[in-house]
This record gives sequence, structure tokens and C-alpha cells, in this order.
Amino acid sequence: MRKLLAVTVACLLATAVASCGSDAGAEADGAAPFAKVATKFGEVSVPAEPKRVVALGWGDAETALALGVQPVGASDWLAFGGEGVGPWAKGKYQQAPQLIGTLEPEYEKIAALKPDLILDVKSSGKQDRYDTLTAIAPTIGVPEGGDSYKISWKQQTELVAAALGRVDQGRELIAATERRFEQAKSQHPEFAGKTITLGARTSEGYGAYVSGTGRVTFVELLGFRNNPAIQAKATEDFSVPVSRENLGLLNADLTVMTPIGVPARQITEDPLYRAVPSVKAGRSVIFDDKVISSAFATDSVLSVGFALEKVVPLFATALQAG
Repeated sequence: MRKLLAVTVACLLATAVASCGSDAGAEADGAAPFAKVATKFGEVSVPAEPKRVVALGWGDAETALALGVQPVGASDWLAFGGEGVGPWAKGKYQQAPQLIGTLEPEYEKIAALKPDLILDVKSSGKQDRYDTLTAIAPTIGVPEGGDSYKISWKQQTELVAAALGRVDQGRELIAATERRFEQAKSQHPEFAGKTITLGARTSEGYGAYVSGTGRVTFVELLGFRNNPAIQAKATEDFSVPVSRENLGLLNADLTVMTPIGVPARQITEDPLYRAVPSVKAGRSVIFDDKVISSAFATDSVLSVGFALEKVVPLFATALQAG
């Protein structure tokens, strides 16, 4: 099957390869590439300024849009539909991109778009995925240590900005966003040192996120500490499962939960969840608003500003309950 896919992609690439041959030749002749980006897979050279960008990683399209680049293809991780981005990115596209699959990218569709750059920055970091993509076009994969989507909005912005040749613009975006976090942190000194659990319930059960993931980095920038009991169980994955019999592990100064693919009542009406001390005391937040939960989950340089406006007041109110 993999051989068949490789042949199919190669056939679709024939025209694209011919059209970009001059760029490859220029680099071979000693001309400096447009950009070089360090990734887990080694240094990636971008031969010329990208004109047709495909953004596949979680939030990669929004990051490119924040930098003034409109991808021709993009993955819609949170099923927004339309342009595949949240309301915080509304109006950034002049023309909607071709939407691409997420966990299993549609490689033939990607190749047919004839990209000159592929962004797969916040991704699984799997070698076979990268190998297939890089056969289509120069691909910016995960940074070192970024497997399993463990990359912050800041790292994501730095890598995407470097690949697009917009380093200074990326730095400005990062600095402006960091100022917003500092402002929120200064306005809520009660967050400092408080423990927090960031969890979710899906059709498969409960889970909680570990440090190194966007959600946890977000709250750490506000002064919170990730729940030590959850962190002690961390693996290479971005979250750890929590059985219903062990829901006590979710207890912290603040417990925040997101329903994913299930109604919120499966959390709020669960007697075992309601028995968690922090929940029983009222120090719990349920992200039952899809827009808010999506902004928090996307964790792009565009979405975090929206998330700060919405979730910080929720956290402050819940902490006051205790």
C-alpha cells in the first residue's frame, strides 16, 4: 500500500518538480537558499520564497495567516468547516484553502496543489509522515522534542516565521502576545503557584494533559503549576488516561475539563467527577462553549489572545469559589 501511495504521489509530482527545478538548480549551483530551518529531521532548506504553502499541523494555517501568508491547502483539526479556522482568524483569507485530512493527510490531494512549502510544525512527528510529505515539497516538521504535538504557540510561530522569511514579523507577534500574558498574569496574582488540572472526557473516558503541550504552557504563563499527580504519570504522549476509579487524580486548586465528542453533561452529571474535592468545592471549569474550548485547544498565536479574553475570567471566578 505504501509503495502504491509513493508511486501515485510521484506521478502527481511530475509537473510540480519540473516547475521548481530552477530553484533546486540555483541551490545546487551554490546560491543561498531563501531560508533554513532546524527541525527534528535535520536542517530544512527552503530554496525560494514560498508562493504555494500547505499547512497541515495543528494551528499551522493560523500561524501562517498571522504572518500574512494564505495557505492554498490546510488541515481543519477542530472541524470548523469553511476556511478551516476559528472566528479569531475570520477575514484573513481572500480565498478559502483546500481542506486536507488531519491524522491521515490526503497525500494525493496535497501533491495536486503543487506546494513549494509544507508546514507540519505541530504534528505527531512520525518519520513516515515526514518522509512522504518531504517527497512532495520542502517540509518544516516538528522541532527537536516536539513529537506528539508538544510544541508551544511561540515555538510554532518561530519555525513558521523562519520558513516564510518573516522572522522579524514573527518576533513582533511573539512579543505582543507575551505582553498580553504578562498583563493577564499581573491582573491575577492569585494564579501564582496554584495547581491546575487540564483534562478532557471523550467517548473513551477521561484524560489529562501534561507539561510541554500548548494547553499547559498557556496556564503556566499565567502562573499556574500543572497538577503534580498528573505530571508524575507523563509519558511521551501529550496526555495521560485517567480511569473513572482514579478521578481523584484530577483534584487540584483548579480543575478544568473539556468535553470532546461527548455532551458536557457526561462530565457535570458524573457522580465520581462531582466527588473530586476541587469540583465539590466549586473550583471547576467546564469548557462547554465550543468556540472557547477551540480557542484554548488551538493554541496558535492568533487563538491565544481570544482565549485569554475568555478563559481568564472563568479561572478567576472558579478559584474564588474555594
